[in-house]
Amino acid sequence: MATPLALRVFEAEARVYKRTWRGSVFSSFLNPVLYLLAMGVGLGTLVDANLPPELEGVSYLSFLAPGLLVATAMQTGAGEGAWKVMGGIKWLQTWKARLATPIGTKSLLGGHLLWSGARVLMVSVIFAIVIAIFRVSPLWQSLLAVFPALLVGMAMASLTTAFTLHTRTEAALPMYFRFVVIPMFLFSGVFFPIEQLPNWLQPVALVTPLYHGVEMARAIVLGLEPAVAPWVSILYLTALTVLGAALSIRPLRSELKP
Repeated sequence: MATPLALRVFEAEARVYKRTWRGSVFSSFLNPVLYLLAMGVGLGTLVDANLPPELEGVSYLSFLAPGLLVATAMQTGAGEGAWKVMGGIKWLQTWKARLATPIGTKSLLGGHLLWSGARVLMVSVIFAIVIAIFRVSPLWQSLLAVFPALLVGMAMASLTTAFTLHTRTEAALPMYFRFVVIPMFLFSGVFFPIEQLPNWLQPVALVTPLYHGVEMARAIVLGLEPAVAPWVSILYLTALTVLGAALSIRPLRSELKP
């Protein structure tokens, strides 16, 4: 979908972001610092004193950091697919204005997903730098973990965009975050191995995109063996991104038709 017209949509988003990037970059740096200090260093001292065998001898800070990196990418992608899309089609109706130009629905969607990927990449790189500052892993190794974070963020941006386009009311978005994004954040292996979940809940965690990204990122940063082969996770996350984009085309055309 990276057509010249899609790149025009990307350029428009970049021009808007040029006016607001300072506050965004500050929060993108502050959030991982606070997360790692509170959960990794603060709570981590208690966990390290009674280290579960599933952590395979690594400190809780080291276990937590790559998981939070991917989780932050997931939340960023979900946010781009929710509020920005609802604003574009309903609140500000900027997407309708864009379709008054030669830009078509596929180019509009493609540009939106490209920009969502750029935002996920920005946030993930900043988080990777913070991980290196906390000496969890060398900078180059932390930056390699950005790849699975980007895959997860793109999958969530695409699927959330499809959900937003299929819903008719903004009231559904807080429910989506409450019953989909937050449970995924809590129970997909970010804070503890999924083996500690009840047996019936473990298969649910296995199919979440966040779990696959966390496993890959943790394998890169800590050198642990992932529970799922990386190529399987890459194909799965790519398929979810394509699925979300495919499910978005028809409701986008219906919602924004003249």
